Amino acid sequence: GSKMPLLSVPKEVAIGTAMLGVAFATGMLAGKRYPSLVFGTPSGMIRKNSPLRQYILEHSLREHPVLKKLRLLTADQPWGRMMVSCEQAQLMANLVKLIKAKKVIEIGVFTGYNALNMALVLPDNGRVIACDINEDYAKIGRPLWKEAGVDHKIDLRIKPAIQTLDELLANGEAETFDFAFIDADKESYNEYYEKCLRLIRKGGIIAIDNVFWNGKVLKPRKDDLAAQSIHRLNEKILRDARVNISMLPVGDGVTLAFKL
Repeated sequence: GSKMPLLSVPKEVAIGTAMLGVAFATGMLAGKRYPSLVFGTPSGMIRKNSPLRQYILEHSLREHPVLKKLRLLTADQPWGRMMVSCEQAQLMANLVKLIKAKKVIEIGVFTGYNALNMALVLPDNGRVIACDINEDYAKIGRPLWKEAGVDHKIDLRIKPAIQTLDELLANGEAETFDFAFIDADKESYNEYYEKCLRLIRKGGIIAIDNVFWNGKVLKPRKDDLAAQSIHRLNEKILRDARVNISMLPVGDGVTLAFKL
């Protein structure tokens, strides 16, 4: 592809694309919000505005022009930081392409940056079943999905994700999906994981976002249900013989579970 201008990404980071760093979900699928979140990075993580992070973006980010447009639009939203980090979205797309995926599930869409990234690498008959309960943010991304020529690959379903997953299972689609990305209300993570595990084929991948929860999984408070839920799932997946796993310090932490 064409070579990116060397300083294009860091300049945008400086201008204020705050969501490029740690990705956070605010419980959109459960209709919940966590207004008291303190945005930052766990100890030892690469900080979003650090020179090293800018170097990473300069030397690895290959962003489709429409993706860039959607990223900048998302940055203008009050909850722009909810968006998955761009380098993480690129990794998800690379994994989708690597396993020659055709059917993908995304739980938690927001403005659709990650859905667009994956749709761009899917074959023409590929599909992203995109689950969310809030269409307001997705309306920002929809025109850009069309501009990129992949809107026919994104099947947006506005209803509780559990309902959509149950419908897919009832429709006989168990073990027909190649990839799933979970980034929604944390209290439901275990249920999303279990249903996705049934929907994903052997050799498929489930990616679980925010597994660090801004470092709060180290000592989850009793009143922090999100941190408790993520911590329990992290411990469960470690011992889950149904999958091989890698927990990566990308964004706010992402676990890749490879179905055996």
